[in-house]
Amino acid sequence: MQGQDKPHILSPSRQDLWRFTESHIWTFDTNHADPDPALSILRTLLDQPRWLEAHLLYDERGSQLFEQICELPEYYLTRTENSIIAEQAGQMIAAAPVECIVELGAGTSKKTMHLLREQVRQREGGTFAPIDVSLTGLIVSRDILRQQFPQLKFQGLHARYEEGISSIEKDLPTLFAFLGSTVGNFTHSEFVRFFRHLSDSMGPKDFLLLGADRVKEVEVLEKAYNDSRGVTADFILNVFQNINRQLGSDFDLRKMRYYSWYNPEWQQVEMYAISTATQEIHFPTLSISFVWEKEDRILVEISRKFEPTRLQQQLQCFGLKPVAHFTDPKEWFSLLLSKKS
Repeated sequence: MQGQDKPHILSPSRQDLWRFTESHIWTFDTNHADPDPALSILRTLLDQPRWLEAHLLYDERGSQLFEQICELPEYYLTRTENSIIAEQAGQMIAAAPVECIVELGAGTSKKTMHLLREQVRQREGGTFAPIDVSLTGLIVSRDILRQQFPQLKFQGLHARYEEGISSIEKDLPTLFAFLGSTVGNFTHSEFVRFFRHLSDSMGPKDFLLLGADRVKEVEVLEKAYNDSRGVTADFILNVFQNINRQLGSDFDLRKMRYYSWYNPEWQQVEMYAISTATQEIHFPTLSISFVWEKEDRILVEISRKFEPTRLQQQLQCFGLKPVAHFTDPKEWFSLLLSKKS
């Protein structure tokens, strides 16, 4: 079947960890992932204070809600980053001479299309390899690429970042695009683990294009994560529907509300679910339960904000040498291009 051949972007030693899913899309074999997702979730829910890993937000409905968030007037991040890439994609691609573009958390790859257009214009071809936990997003991205850029090969990886990154062939000159300020969702320890893993997985001819939201007025930040239509609230609270579906638990969305604020000390927006009534949450597969007290909160997601020069200095500690810094007229958002050193 066309599109079923083993992806050439994958390291030979890792190809057996992937199985064919859809035309030109491969899924990481979950037999090699966390053997017990219930335990993984409970490790954070039983922590003090309680919190959740951000990847749980992106089931199919969560991914759809996030696409809606990106279109909201309060959510400046997507349109600001898109305008930077649209205007400066030629310089970005010229500074990163690669054969493959790997996008982490690609979604439908709308912003990346500017980079792909320049890849075709400057190099007449190459490969686009998005990595995402949303199969629907990968399918949409594949179909758009076929229509707009038939010169490019599409090899989608249905997986989490770490699984996809560690499988990319190091000898293939690659630009890793990590956009949307998704890096802001990492805790400080997750940040260190992620960039250590990314750097260790990169080859000597590889580049990183990192999108990072910047520190700015508190009012602008808080409106971006508490929109007037309530889409962000739906997105955050949907994580409990996802957990219920995965684990058979009984979180009651009628007994919780959304709350967010900007924490200036930590330079991050914090997004919480707060219980409006005491409820006992059961996890039948593990015969475990816990009491979620009224007004107690669970930290579902953070969005850290950065000072770009300091971030570049930090990336150098992971062997990522600064190449270029792209920003908008308001200096609200930064795209940092680095090279593996």
